Amino acid sequence: MHALQSAPIAIGTAAFLVGVLAVVGAGIGALGSAVVRRLSNPVARYRQLFLGIILPFTLLSYVVFLLLGLGHLIAGGQTGVVGAVVATFAELLAAGTVGLAAYAPTVPGIRSVRDIELSTGRAVVRMGRYVLGITALVTVVVVPLETGLSPPGLLALVTVFAVTVQAVSPWFIPLIRSVDRPDEPTAETLERLKERAGLTVRDVRVFDTEQERTANVTVRGFPGYRRLFLTSTFLDVFDDETATALLAIQAGRQNARVLARVVGGLLVAVVPLFVALADVGPLWPLAGASLGLIVASLWVTRRGVRAADDYAADRVGPNAVADALERYATVHEMEPSRRRLANPFSKSPPLGNRIDRLREQAGE
Repeated sequence: MHALQSAPIAIGTAAFLVGVLAVVGAGIGALGSAVVRRLSNPVARYRQLFLGIILPFTLLSYVVFLLLGLGHLIAGGQTGVVGAVVATFAELLAAGTVGLAAYAPTVPGIRSVRDIELSTGRAVVRMGRYVLGITALVTVVVVPLETGLSPPGLLALVTVFAVTVQAVSPWFIPLIRSVDRPDEPTAETLERLKERAGLTVRDVRVFDTEQERTANVTVRGFPGYRRLFLTSTFLDVFDDETATALLAIQAGRQNARVLARVVGGLLVAVVPLFVALADVGPLWPLAGASLGLIVASLWVTRRGVRAADDYAADRVGPNAVADALERYATVHEMEPSRRRLANPFSKSPPLGNRIDRLREQAGE
């Protein structure tokens, strides 16, 4: 990728542009937060604010920096792989800074609706570390795209990268998030709960989220080395029955290969686009085929989530799983949503629908 203009912008202009976009981003974050706090189910609305407004604005900022040659200015005219790495990293980091500026004004609102002790400074520093790690990761992807690889080569590169990210995620996540080993009493408790849930992992790491009071759990890695990540408040706010049911859902997700469905489906879905890039077929029909494959892959993923719920229900009982999901929603101040027709672009059924389905199973 190259800038559209013949020469990069001046350093003063570049700094001014980053500053302007950061101020605009901060305004968007502050306005969006003020609106979200007045809506019903504000916790879920904050997620929509991040994904639907702040993230697109951050990506737009990256496109602006890319087109204006900000990275080439930072690289100082150096060419080759080193120059491409420096330029790409600088453009992505500048966009990430704009995203951080948009995120910062939302922290007080999140603190208010969640009634938690979360300082803006600590939240921004933690998010900044995350942005830095993601910037480095995306740079590794983007730079090879500038080397003029053929569409089949690009597709192979994307596939290798997606598989590699999943394989190294147990070690990459601790680089961008602060984690600790569980103490001995916690480790013994988790071992007992994992056995009841049918969850098999190599080890456990704990995120420090005491002030955020975010009670989440996830498993990353390939068979043979899977690592369980959970927040420090997970065992504090959930009793053993709830924690076991949520761990059983994670075990079900591993058995149903939910993450593999997501990644594999998206890789299959982009094949028509790479075919179009190779000028093998017409662009728009192939783009339509790609969109159809995305919808189909997400349907397959939703089936996997249901299969995970069924596994957990067989393990601990459908009522226990439904209770756990309701308790999870309560802790995070979420209102379980329900839809008559599934959102074709969602990778999970609405939480309320999942709870209702489990209740129906319990009533059989």
